[in-house]
Amino acid sequence: MIQEALLRIGTRGSALALAQAAQVAAALAAAHPALAVPGAIATVPIRTTGDRVQDRPIYEIGGKALFTKEIEDALLAGRIDVAVHSGKDMPTFLPPGLTIGATLPREDPRDAFLSRIAPGIMDLPLGARVGTSSPRRAAQLLHERRDLKIVPLRGNIDTRIGKLDVGVADAAILAVAGLKRLGLADRITALVPLDQMLPAPAQGAIALEIRAEDERAALYVGAIDDAPTSLCIAAERVFLAVLGGDCRTPIAALARIDSDGATLQFRATILKPDGSVRLAAARDGAVGEAQAMAMDAGRELIDRGGPGFFA
Repeated sequence: MIQEALLRIGTRGSALALAQAAQVAAALAAAHPALAVPGAIATVPIRTTGDRVQDRPIYEIGGKALFTKEIEDALLAGRIDVAVHSGKDMPTFLPPGLTIGATLPREDPRDAFLSRIAPGIMDLPLGARVGTSSPRRAAQLLHERRDLKIVPLRGNIDTRIGKLDVGVADAAILAVAGLKRLGLADRITALVPLDQMLPAPAQGAIALEIRAEDERAALYVGAIDDAPTSLCIAAERVFLAVLGGDCRTPIAALARIDSDGATLQFRATILKPDGSVRLAAARDGAVGEAQAMAMDAGRELIDRGGPGFFA
């Protein structure tokens, strides 16, 4: 079937990744009648190193690229035409020859608080255990509550919820977007306010990666691109690039276009890994200046943080 398909979509094999690939395939089929024919789109699950290694934090074994490398290798080798990623999982700098061809409309970018014992972060008892393997989430939690104990929590969403249910942790922080895409929004105890926890750059966005020279794939995915999401994600990724950030560093950023469609708010935060210091930057301006604002905010935080801030 893969040889006969007009378009081959590569994705991780988790339930969330497959749900996102199905969302992409449906959007492509709706936009292109030729792709609506059964078998015209093939979904190719690819197991990544990040999926295989579950006993250590990602930042200890190579970073976010562990969720994308095998998929990007297949894309570069021509075994697939489009790679579907959770935007926040993509490395700061893409391999030569690859580019983000489109993004789907962004889901809620916020983080979700899940707990059996408390309605919110500030309601947890002293010394409560909160599950997360994200340095960004851990640092923001510790900035709010120095007493909290961070419990490493790896695995797919079902696995992490299962660990929470059996008492591995008293609470967990997961992305709202993933829970909603899997029909698990009812497991959310509370939405974490943005002033308490900014999301990872590109959180909530589904990004479609293609070969830079592949005009056919670019035409296909371009028809389903959500321009406002792409603009915001590009600004957040520029900010990340200015800071040289990766999954080891507590960096958060969110760009949002105002209801007038002409102005944009950019908010960003960097933290010491232990949450002891939090630096924030904000920019507001014209949509066309989104990347310039993000770069400027990044330079401000570099200057204020100084050398070795993340050490």
